[in-house]
Amino acid sequence: MRLGVVFPQTEIGDDPHVIRDFAQAVEGMGFNHLLVYDHVLGADTTNRSGWLGYDQHDRFHEPFVLFGYLAACTTRLELTTGIIILPQRQTALVAKQAAQVDALSGGRLRLGIGLGWNSVEYEALGMDFHNRGARVAEQIAVLRALWTKEVVTFRGRWHTIVEAGLNPMPVQRPIPIWMGGAADSIFRRVAKMADGWIYGGGLPNPFMRPQPRSPRELVESLRREVKAVGRDPATVGIEGRMPIDRGGPDEWRRMADEWRNLGATHLCVVTMRAGLQTPDAHIEAVRRFWDAVSG
Repeated sequence: MRLGVVFPQTEIGDDPHVIRDFAQAVEGMGFNHLLVYDHVLGADTTNRSGWLGYDQHDRFHEPFVLFGYLAACTTRLELTTGIIILPQRQTALVAKQAAQVDALSGGRLRLGIGLGWNSVEYEALGMDFHNRGARVAEQIAVLRALWTKEVVTFRGRWHTIVEAGLNPMPVQRPIPIWMGGAADSIFRRVAKMADGWIYGGGLPNPFMRPQPRSPRELVESLRREVKAVGRDPATVGIEGRMPIDRGGPDEWRRMADEWRNLGATHLCVVTMRAGLQTPDAHIEAVRRFWDAVSG
């Protein structure tokens, strides 16, 4: 099981040297990957009563730009989006950005995607919030076509590409696509078209306690859908997630073993919203997690 760290988006700050030092510390400890959340805009909650989730006060570095920077700061660390809200973005542009990151990093991008929950972002970006589930399958087909063929002609319901292609192409052809979310409809999409599933991505609040269903229930639902389409569940990756503030080393080991027994291929630790006041405190927390779990 590969161990990763969720980039503490809302707490890391803006200093590029601090961001570099955090990523290099994570890589130096031996972690396999760094997972980054995605939000383009934060909604002002003044006139939105009952709002659940991030708002305009929460800082989010743009994942592809961030990864372009981190590609030059690291040598081995896999760069993972967890998740890019794909239907609110132009598909060909995502294909271009992802291909560029993959090329600059030497093939270290894993693209986690999801539908998102924030209609405010969709509206601002000029995309339809209500048909996002229907569009995402076609988007994935477009991405993979652009990543694997020098010249693409594609005519779909929402996309038209006539004899055009990307340059530079990605190192990975295609870049792995994972999906985040916890609904049965998401599991059906993962089963049909994704390389893996990310626990926690796509939920209105990834720190919600308790989660709507237990990890075991979610993994069992995922595997039922994967078997239903004739795929081997062992070929579909599973990324678990666990908060650093849930107990100490003994509990971390217990939870890591639980994910491992469920067949998880990856596990990410979250240090955000754990009361850590400085970037160094986040680094120390993930170091303690590594020492407790990696053996």
